[in-house]
Amino acid sequence: MKERFTIEDLSELALRALQASDVSEDNARTVAEALVAAEADGLASHGISRIPFYAEQAKSGKVDGHAVPSVDLPAKAAVLVDARNGFAFPAMRAGLAKAVEITREVGVTATVVKHSHHAGALSHPVEGAAEAGLVALAFSNTPSGIAPWGGSKGTFGTNPIAFACPRRSLPPLVVDLSLSKVARGKIMLASKEGKPVPKGWALDKEGNPTTDPKAALEGTMLPIGDAKGAALALMVEILAAGLARANFAFQASSFFDAEGPPPGIGQSFILINPFVFAGEGFADHVELLLTEIVSQGGARLPGARRIALRERARDSGVEIPGDLASDLRRRAASA
Repeated sequence: MKERFTIEDLSELALRALQASDVSEDNARTVAEALVAAEADGLASHGISRIPFYAEQAKSGKVDGHAVPSVDLPAKAAVLVDARNGFAFPAMRAGLAKAVEITREVGVTATVVKHSHHAGALSHPVEGAAEAGLVALAFSNTPSGIAPWGGSKGTFGTNPIAFACPRRSLPPLVVDLSLSKVARGKIMLASKEGKPVPKGWALDKEGNPTTDPKAALEGTMLPIGDAKGAALALMVEILAAGLARANFAFQASSFFDAEGPPPGIGQSFILINPFVFAGEGFADHVELLLTEIVSQGGARLPGARRIALRERARDSGVEIPGDLASDLRRRAASA
């Protein structure tokens, strides 16, 4: 049984559930907005289902719900953010606000976030940068989930990457993907719902293919593109955790329990002012490529489904599992 909420009502319930779990109002609002936005985009694995995990971690101190990120400028085109073991969303927002400002002036910037937490739907921060007229790339590592190709121990995270490009009078083009064949959150949802996962998503701890989500969570995820995907996951570990001197995947604690120290992972962003290179004709030039894609029968641009779901959610709200709604109300009432 599912329960339907308006975006506003779900945001308010998420805010109150987080505040009741020892999260400051500012942080709770930023986190709630990010999770509800993911839910509206059809990304349930990165949406409201995360709140029980976040709430328990805030109460245990695994994530500091009152952390205020610091933003430093170690070089002219570099932004360094310390999330201070708080939530990633406030840290990414603070760092990118400064990075957008600098990128408009200098052309290209790199932003690195250290001592961070789960980045959620990485599409959203790059989409925000593209709405400001910039091309954006994002990288995040996560707790271990992928073995090196030919290995058997989870060493890399599922390590999402995201890209966004501005378009003239249209929503930005956004690409967001995990370097595992699916996001680990989808395995977690299947486990909670008692449903099998498709073959080819994961291996058990002995390295055998499995459709049992619990066995998959104890094992490793298969990378996209096999050996090539594992190599990309290695690159992201270095771009995110290496540059941030953050925990690598094999050092990071789980996003899904309240035990142990903070995950302490990293994120990094590259922002590009396209007009520095391509001038005022950039958007029209990119549109030539995008038009060629959509002119082909059956082809569509990445993110088209997400935009359609977002518009539907604005009009009709979103549905979440009834037991999750009850959990949120219980937490909100405990304040």
